[in-house]
Amino acid sequence: MYEITVRESFSAAHKLRGHPGPCGNIHGHNWSVEAFFSSEKLDGHSMVMDFDDVSRELGRIKGVLDHKLINDVPPFDKENPTAEKIAEWIFNELKKGLPLSPSRVTVYETDSTSASYSP
Repeated sequence: MYEITVRESFSAAHKLRGHPGPCGNIHGHNWSVEAFFSSEKLDGHSMVMDFDDVSRELGRIKGVLDHKLINDVPPFDKENPTAEKIAEWIFNELKKGLPLSPSRVTVYETDSTSASYSP
């Protein structure tokens, strides 16, 4: 099995609706996202997928979230913007925009805390 990983970073704020602690207040993070793609076979260029294609799509997604209050960005205007739900949303956005679905997306709120989504 082959696997590639592409990482992107952005800065954004959020607040967790109904959270009893300080995360219920607006606060910001320097987020990192890792997108993983796996395949048993390589394409005609001996790649799982071109890093540039993944980077371009992650850049588009970054543009939706970067320097925003994530709570104002659909679907998070109605859904709680937890790291878990952000990872799922990014996974689905990548799935729509690329010929190969990611195998996993991991979102880091900090260097030591992350949440992942995989189907």
